[in-house]
Amino acid sequence: MTITAAFSTLAARSGRATAFATARRQMSGAFSRTTTTMKAEAGQAEVVLVGCGAPNRGMGWYHGLQMVEKRCPSASLDYVVEPWFMGPGSTTPGGPEFLECQAEWSALGVEFATSLSALPPPQAPRLALISGRTADNPGLLSESIAAGCKCILLEKPGAPTVAELVAMRDEAQEAGVEVLMGYNKNVCKYVSKTREFA
Repeated sequence: MTITAAFSTLAARSGRATAFATARRQMSGAFSRTTTTMKAEAGQAEVVLVGCGAPNRGMGWYHGLQMVEKRCPSASLDYVVEPWFMGPGSTTPGGPEFLECQAEWSALGVEFATSLSALPPPQAPRLALISGRTADNPGLLSESIAAGCKCILLEKPGAPTVAELVAMRDEAQEAGVEVLMGYNKNVCKYVSKTREFA
């Protein structure tokens, strides 16, 4: 399932209309293009990006950028949880660039936190997009469930071991939370064959 499909599925399950109001403005800066103000509207999932990573390098950042640029109309990037670059990693490589990105996205209404427990209760169907360190993912999944997420998109490989993945699956099933695994289709055999043919 693609990220867009995950957001669309969650938004559709909310039973809310698919109205989507757009308010565009042009911004300058290294990380933004044409953008819109954030906060989930009718038909959108309230997305929490857990583990943004460094701009222009982190997979989480790329997902966040797609939502900030409104490339996924059923998703609203409302929160970013980034404990490393908002804490001890702020002066490490990538830290200053993250802080610049944080300032730009904050101006659009995206809220930043160092933990999922700091988030307010959901105002729309909440989806966590976990793009953190693999070793942290089991705990981040538990925290996402506690923060009211009804769907979790987990970047590959999901956890350090199969046993941890099984435990995560069981925890999510018990909580009634759907978990989807991200997968980079660019490395799929059918994509490479299509590129060869083209």
